[in-house]
Amino acid sequence: MTLYPKLILDALATVRYPGNGKNLVEAEMIADNMRIDGMSVSFSIVFEKSTDPFRKSIVKAAETAIHTYVSPDVNVTIGIESRQEARPEPGKMLPGVKNVIAVSSGKGGVGKSTIAANLAVALAQLGYKVGLLDADLFGPSMPKMFKEEDARPYAETVGGRDLIVPIEKYGVKMLSIGFFVDPEQPTLWRGGMASNALKQLIGDALWGDLDYFILDTPPGTSDIHLTLVQTLAITGAVIVSTPQEVALADARKGIHMYTNEKVNVPILGLVENMAWFTPAELPENKYYIFGKEGVKQLAETMNVPLLGQIPIVQSIRENGDNGTPAALNEDSITGKAFMELARNVVEQTEIRNRIAPPTHIVEVK
Repeated sequence: MTLYPKLILDALATVRYPGNGKNLVEAEMIADNMRIDGMSVSFSIVFEKSTDPFRKSIVKAAETAIHTYVSPDVNVTIGIESRQEARPEPGKMLPGVKNVIAVSSGKGGVGKSTIAANLAVALAQLGYKVGLLDADLFGPSMPKMFKEEDARPYAETVGGRDLIVPIEKYGVKMLSIGFFVDPEQPTLWRGGMASNALKQLIGDALWGDLDYFILDTPPGTSDIHLTLVQTLAITGAVIVSTPQEVALADARKGIHMYTNEKVNVPILGLVENMAWFTPAELPENKYYIFGKEGVKQLAETMNVPLLGQIPIVQSIRENGDNGTPAALNEDSITGKAFMELARNVVEQTEIRNRIAPPTHIVEVK
């Protein structure tokens, strides 16, 4: 007998794809690369994603259909193509990112997100390419801090994959789950749903080449932190605390979370937030309302650098609420403090990269 394309296509039209109920020809899943040589035929089946769960069964069904409706003597070779490439595996999601910095705190309410936002802006002010991921999925605050609550990121097809394009402002590329959920409603997700959403924001986004990728992590220790260290090779962590003892106790837990032997993420240093109160009309006065230099003493005890001391100034709160991070004003008290913090983070990152091996992701056993 003589093989010709219509014979093969008619046979393939008897195979239905479970995902949409259409046959392979009707669903346009047969690639335009069919080759016939005597009693041999080769072609590819195109799936939406390379991780399609029906791949193996469809390939087997297609081969069986040709043997049944054409001839059992046909030598069939079937390739697999995908319209959308799969997300890169953990540890390889951000090939263009040089340094991943986790900004973390043992407890909530110490100003961690304020530090993360201003650190990102200050690094951009210094000329670095910066990305900022709001990884606090249950309490996202970056859309408010950058005055982008109404932003709705769009997707762009790159290399066969649909990638989310981060919002860019003040020289910082930013993504937050807050762009995709109703800000008036609480995010009620189980751990697995939150972890998958986080992986999407990391691996299915067009971050491009970055010098620093800042992670604003949730307070405490949680599934989110575990997902981050299993997904990204974190260069180092910046721990934020206020000076009082109850915050310092939780800061110690945060430090141990990163430095335990299974995680093994270096601590770049500590940040003392709300270090003192300075009224605008008396800029030289310092009132230590939460205790004096508790974080500085903790840094000395744990033999890690003190990266910065950020005072309580009314303008920090106002700038956060107005979407204009204090680091934008380099001449202000807080602007200078955040620029110093950024320079210290750069210095400690360079030291860490010089003397310590790259961080590895935590393997799931």
